[in-house]
Amino acid sequence: MYRGVLDEDIHPRELLLEVVGDRIELDVGIDADEDSTAERLAGADVAFVTSRVPITRAVIEATDLRIVAKIGTGIDNVDLAAAREHGVALTHTPGINALSVAELGLTLLLATRRHVVASHRALEAGRWRDSVPLGTQLSGTTVGLVGLGNVGRRLASLLRGFDVEALAHDPYVDRIEGQPVHAELVDLETVLSRSDSVVVTAELTDETRGMIDGEALARMGDDAVLVNVSRGPIVDPDALVDALLAGELRGAGMDVHATEPLPPDSPLHDFENVVLTPHVGGSTEIARAENARTLGVNTLALLDGDPVPERYVAVPPPKNDSREARD
Repeated sequence: MYRGVLDEDIHPRELLLEVVGDRIELDVGIDADEDSTAERLAGADVAFVTSRVPITRAVIEATDLRIVAKIGTGIDNVDLAAAREHGVALTHTPGINALSVAELGLTLLLATRRHVVASHRALEAGRWRDSVPLGTQLSGTTVGLVGLGNVGRRLASLLRGFDVEALAHDPYVDRIEGQPVHAELVDLETVLSRSDSVVVTAELTDETRGMIDGEALARMGDDAVLVNVSRGPIVDPDALVDALLAGELRGAGMDVHATEPLPPDSPLHDFENVVLTPHVGGSTEIARAENARTLGVNTLALLDGDPVPERYVAVPPPKNDSREARD
């Protein structure tokens, strides 16, 4: 029997346990720091993790992992080079929760433009609608997408119902790929300067880290809205706070944050024109169930040496992995 450790943040846990059955003996619980993670994964063949668990070079070199099974799309918490060097396969579930993330992106966009937080706080304070700033319609505006991958394309499709002009920046996507979702591929500066709303859906890479900084925010209009449903470090949080304080943005909707969990003393909590959610973009019942099922099925296939669709394998297992399940 193989041994594994399951991040307690993976749900529905029961479904994953059902899928792996008696093939993998699972312990539940991993702390989200490097030393504790390495200690917890000692003796494990498989680590089922979310983005909060750091699978660093130090963790990989301190353990005998065969597979890291990361739920969801982003794999920026895993040292890919170290995984390849040490023969640790990496499987994940890109695209499965893309529609759920896109829907939340649309939700945050609407909630920010319509001042939902300010309206809620007005009612709590015994005030009525005249005390709330007038909202703005999304329909007929220009929406810029930073990233046109799985999430970006689905969000562009949802936006078609609002009769918006969709712009997108993604250097890894050909211009023709924007046509099915009616998005015009342009450079980042054009997206920022022409858009009434900008939604970040790009992956976190060395290129995108800190991409939306003070200079980028300055290119956006004072009436523009920024939404991030990708990864927190793509947006410079200090620059965002400065822009909001200076009235250089209409508002922001943030599901992801540079520091997670978002600290209770973050100045972002103080703005009525900011809508905050706790990285729940992919957390719908349907998406979570399909993620868990797919992750379990693909992990067993990799352990058995069976083929797994390429889109789910970020680092393939070594070709001559003769290690057997521990007793």
